[in-house]
Amino acid sequence: MPLRNFELSMWAEACKVLDRAERLHRQFFRPVAMQVKHRAWEPPIDIYETLDEFKIMVALPGVEPEHISVSLEEGHLIVGGRRYLPVDVGAEIQRLEIPYGRFERSIELPEGHFKLSAHEFSNGCLLISLRKIG
Repeated sequence: MPLRNFELSMWAEACKVLDRAERLHRQFFRPVAMQVKHRAWEPPIDIYETLDEFKIMVALPGVEPEHISVSLEEGHLIVGGRRYLPVDVGAEIQRLEIPYGRFERSIELPEGHFKLSAHEFSNGCLLISLRKIG
């Protein structure tokens, strides 16, 4: 392959990778588009299912456990709270890529009944266990 074609191929591949990274960033750090009274960002989640429960891991690095709320409401698991800036207000911000402020994630649950059986905060992640009932 001539050098010029190789360079164009590498450039096209790099553009595809950047486009995918931007789409993932928008997917995980987009403002909540549901009926929320205040603007919020959504933390990324992983969901695992066993025979008798769902486990939901919510990535919340830098969030203090006392600033997190978890509730079950009408077929949704709602995780909300706030991440505060870790620096003095007087500091000059050079770059701000991590979302701060109010967050909320509404996770639609499948048909059925669930009970919030446990939640623990470890290594910047909240692990929630929902026991299947019935």
